[in-house]
Amino acid sequence: MYLFTSEVVSPGHPDKCADIIADSIVDEILKQDPNGRVAAEVFIAGKHVVIGGEVNAKIDFTHDDYRHIVKGALSEIGYN
Repeated sequence: MYLFTSEVVSPGHPDKCADIIADSIVDEILKQDPNGRVAAEVFIAGKHVVIGGEVNAKIDFTHDDYRHIVKGALSEIGYN
C-alpha cells in the first residue's frame, strides 16, 4: 500500500509570508552585493516577525534596513 499526503497553505499563511520575507531579504542583499552569501530564516507568530541566519556581504544592514524590507514585503502581499 502506498500513502501519499501533501499540505497546501493559503497565500496569507505565516509560512508563505515568512518565505516571501526571507526571499526579499536575500534579493535586497544580493542586489547590493552580487557576491554576497545569505542564509535567512524568518519566523512569524501573531504580529511578531523574527529574522535569523547569517550574512556575509560587503554591506552593513541596520535593524531599520531589515524592518523596511519586512514592511515592504508584507505590504506587497496585502498586509499594511
